[in-house]
Amino acid sequence: MTDKESRSIEPDGADAGTPWWRHRWPWLLLLGPALAVIGCVVTIVLAFQSYGDQAIQDGGTRQGLLVSPPAQEKTGH
Repeated sequence: MTDKESRSIEPDGADAGTPWWRHRWPWLLLLGPALAVIGCVVTIVLAFQSYGDQAIQDGGTRQGLLVSPPAQEKTGH
């Protein structure tokens, strides 16, 4: 293979023996999903810190994860 042919195969000048983590493009591809995971973790932490022990305001009852509406009072007329 001539020098001109090898340049056409790898136009960015990357060495074929270089490991993948030494290149810039895999890190750019992984950056988006990594930021999404970090944002998800931050959102979950903030949700539990802000609303984890919030009381039920409308008179309902809570049994585990189930919140029941308040019981209707019968007037007896």
